[in-house]
Amino acid sequence: MTSDDPVERLREAINSHDPQRIADCFTPDYRAEVPHRPSESFVGSEHVAINWEAILSRLPDIQARVLRRAEAGGELWSEWEMTGTGPGGVPTVLCGPAIMTVVREGRIAATRFYLSPVAAP
Repeated sequence: MTSDDPVERLREAINSHDPQRIADCFTPDYRAEVPHRPSESFVGSEHVAINWEAILSRLPDIQARVLRRAEAGGELWSEWEMTGTGPGGVPTVLCGPAIMTVVREGRIAATRFYLSPVAAP
């Protein structure tokens, strides 16, 4: 069953490993900002599906967890942890916050992503 909560809906979609289901969590004119890697910023939910196809090809067993979250006005703040097995069987962890703006039928319209790989100890 899919949640009406946009953050939970996105988490469920990521864990389904279906790039189109993930893209459906976003508005067609979705804006993704990656402040610490500006060249990775983009516009459009179709680009979400393309990005997730690439992510899933490298981390086919990725699992997402939301560690913390808060809501302020029209923004949803969440801290994510994503784990999976990368090429060569290497465990991979991505962590960080995402700040989302939600509009139109519970879909995410914009996000500022700060997720980054966690260095192995």
